Amino acid sequence: MLAVIVAIHQPQYLPWLGYFDKIDRADVFCYLDDVQYKKNEWQNRNRIKTAQGWQWLTVPVAYRFPERINRVRIPSDIPWAKKHLHALVTNYRKAPFFKDYIGIFEGAYARQWEYLADLNIYLIEQLKKATAVASAAQTVRSSTLELREDPTERLIDICLTLGADRYLAGAGARNYMDFGRFSASGIQVVVQDFRQPHYPQLYGRFQSHLSIVDLIFNCGPESIHQLRSTR
Repeated sequence: MLAVIVAIHQPQYLPWLGYFDKIDRADVFCYLDDVQYKKNEWQNRNRIKTAQGWQWLTVPVAYRFPERINRVRIPSDIPWAKKHLHALVTNYRKAPFFKDYIGIFEGAYARQWEYLADLNIYLIEQLKKATAVASAAQTVRSSTLELREDPTERLIDICLTLGADRYLAGAGARNYMDFGRFSASGIQVVVQDFRQPHYPQLYGRFQSHLSIVDLIFNCGPESIHQLRSTR
C-alpha cells in the first residue's frame, strides 16, 4: 500500500518558495481556510524585490477579531490590485520571463474579489500550474470538511478524512506539535526541511524569502528545478 502524504497550510498571498515545496511534496494539499485569521502575517501580504530592496505587497482587508480566514473580506473601494500590478510591472519588466507570466496577474487583478481566501487560493493554483509544482496533486479546503475544533484534532481529522498516513508539517512543528497524538491515530509526522535555493535575480545581491513571483519571473520553466534543488 502506497503512503499518502498530506500537507496543510493557511492560504497565503503570493507565498514564498517553502510553501510551494510543501505542495510539491504532498499527495493532497489542504488549504486551512476556516481557522482564525492572523493579522500582520502572510495571509494578506508578501514581499517582492526592487532596486531599493524588498517591498511589501499588501491586500487590504475588512477584518473583525476572531474572524476566520474564509470570512475575511477585501474592501471594494481601495484600488489595491492596480497598485500590485503596477509594482510587478515596474520591478520585473526586465526579468527574463516577465512576458511569459505577467498574464497570470493581469487576469487575477482584473477580477473583483470579495474574499481574501478566494484570491489567495486562485493565485496559488495559477502559480502551481506555471511552475509545474505538484500539478497532479489533489487540493481541498478545510471548510468543506467536518472537523473538530481542537487545533491538533483538526489536523488529525484532515489527515484521516483524506486517507493520509503521513503528515508533512512545517519546520517549527517540533516546538508545538504533540507527535504522539498523531502516532496514536496511525499518522507519521514528517517535518519539512526546506532550504532556500539561490537563483539568478535582478538588482544585485541575492535576497531570500521572497514571494515565488520573484522566482518565476527570473527563472521561468527552471523554477521547479530551483525549488527542488536543495532537497
